[in-house]
Amino acid sequence: MGIVKIDFQRCKECGYCISFCPKKVLTKGTAVNKRGYFPPVVGEGCIACGTCARMCPDAAISVYKED
Repeated sequence: MGIVKIDFQRCKECGYCISFCPKKVLTKGTAVNKRGYFPPVVGEGCIACGTCARMCPDAAISVYKED
């Protein structure tokens, strides 16, 4: 699979990553960042497809594939 990393402080909670996730494993987080937003968290079942990273307008998500 892979690893999804979310830049907690860069996220502005637009929700695109959550809306477009094909597996619906991204959910709104419960922790607030310095800008007052709630960045998403990645749940079980993520396939590291990269859709969330492509949809993020702030480049706050990085996806790394594992061999």
